[in-house]
Amino acid sequence: MSAAPRIDWEAAADLVVIGGGVAGLTAARTASLRGLRVLILSKGGPTDTATQYAQGGIAVVAPHEDSVESHVRDTVEAGAGLCDETAVRSIVEGGQAAVAALTDLGAVFDLARDGQISRTREGGHSTRRIIHAGGDATGAEVQRALNAAGLPVLFGAAALEVVTGRSGVQGVIAVSENGFGVVHAPAVLLATGGLGQLYALSTNPPGATADGIALALWAGATVADLEFVQFHPTVLYTPGGLGRRPLISEAVRGEGATLVDSEGNSVTAGVHPRGDLAPRDVVSRAIAARMRALGTDHVYLDARAIESFPQRFPTITASCLAAGIDPHTELIPVAPAAHYQCGGVVTDTHGRTAVPGLYAAGEVARTGLHGANRLASNSLLEGLVVGERAGVAAAERLGEEAHVTDVSFHTIPRAARALVQQSMTSHASVVRDAAGLAEAAVRLRDAVSHSAASRLRAELTTVKQRLTGAAIELSALNSGGAVNTGAASHDTEDRKGAAAAQRITAFEDAALTLTAQVLLLAAAARTESRGSHTRSDHPTPDDHQRRSRAARLGPEGHPVPAPDGLDLTTWTQDAIPSAS
Repeated sequence: MSAAPRIDWEAAADLVVIGGGVAGLTAARTASLRGLRVLILSKGGPTDTATQYAQGGIAVVAPHEDSVESHVRDTVEAGAGLCDETAVRSIVEGGQAAVAALTDLGAVFDLARDGQISRTREGGHSTRRIIHAGGDATGAEVQRALNAAGLPVLFGAAALEVVTGRSGVQGVIAVSENGFGVVHAPAVLLATGGLGQLYALSTNPPGATADGIALALWAGATVADLEFVQFHPTVLYTPGGLGRRPLISEAVRGEGATLVDSEGNSVTAGVHPRGDLAPRDVVSRAIAARMRALGTDHVYLDARAIESFPQRFPTITASCLAAGIDPHTELIPVAPAAHYQCGGVVTDTHGRTAVPGLYAAGEVARTGLHGANRLASNSLLEGLVVGERAGVAAAERLGEEAHVTDVSFHTIPRAARALVQQSMTSHASVVRDAAGLAEAAVRLRDAVSHSAASRLRAELTTVKQRLTGAAIELSALNSGGAVNTGAASHDTEDRKGAAAAQRITAFEDAALTLTAQVLLLAAAARTESRGSHTRSDHPTPDDHQRRSRAARLGPEGHPVPAPDGLDLTTWTQDAIPSAS
């Protein structure tokens, strides 16, 4: 058991948003405009989000030669039978209004020669409906516009637990450079992004450590479809490269680039009618198969025929040049890498989970939009649409009494991050099989059983404290401001900062460990190949398994199947693992 540190600061809000990307900031702005007191907790800085790195654009129905029906059809086809078509239609229909709101906020999108918004086509889309900004810097422009809204953000702060009571959410326990803190709030929105750091190679930022999945499970919510991890087919390959890798957007293929192997042959010929513009799971599998057949660790993207490549794709050009590659004259070496989680915390299309007062939006959420495989550029669309709706829905909790009275500090079981990443990369990547999934599960189980904590959220040290730390006034916060929590010495502040960094790292490792366990459980149970889940020992779809699989934590704190997991009306506080 670990000693319980004191609570150094407190705050109160109507809505706490965990995460500073498109979904979180959109929700926060919407809620603020409706008079709610909002506090955003952002683990990193203003641009340390997956949104910042999104290159391709936003999929939104075009005004000509397109329709909601066409966009829905493309999304459902990519989702391989697991999309909730009602949810798909709802979110697609909200796209144009959401983009208009973003434009009103100051976002600037690229224009065509006729002065209208320029549109491109990406994999899985039947027409050119993707809008973009700065060529291949759409996410950066979306992030800039939302950051400029001046919302109250506490940077460098990580939520460690969502506290619940009989009526649902009561607030969060957090840690920052100012020490441990409590935010009393009746509503919490998880907008934490994805789980890319489960793998050795990813397009995600370093903070994509599955925090929201773990927080939701510990609070008693359900998750679904975690076995469906989308691997982007084309990230820039460099020998020995690990961690976040530069993405080579699908828009490059949309503009005419082709995938070829080391012998100059097409990678996707005969694989799918749309060839290099097939859905991402198809292209990733084709690349993985070709690499295995040739014994190589990458293929190539031939973009030499694209005119004005540096102007159309300045970010990609800079990444290539930094690696010593001129895309105008040379082939670009590429390989698949973990990119997007298609499943997540089970919600409706307004971000509501089964836990009263707990909402989720963006990549962390499972709305039913993506099914077994996300259609390209539907992610920013979902973040904008569901983020706004969640900000509205949070007003439902106004008037609910919310006060965190018992603060629990506990050791959470975790495996070493390197072991988690090696196990998942080797056995739960683009192609999987029963033996590999079982081996990964055993390795994680053994690592956890030998850690200081032998079972999930066990051996709690519960301290009932009077929460008398320095209060944070929300009105004093701004999007770039620091929080002053007292006149402590530099030495004390340094110790707080070091303790916070250590605690955040431990929390991230625990979140990755738990999420890996749930993913492996779901992937082993799905004995078929569907969407972005490919089993070499079960290579075809099985109509009897054409359903989502949900999971929650059982009474002992271990992941278990949740047959009623898509039902958002079943929560009681008794659903929370007893160890918590």
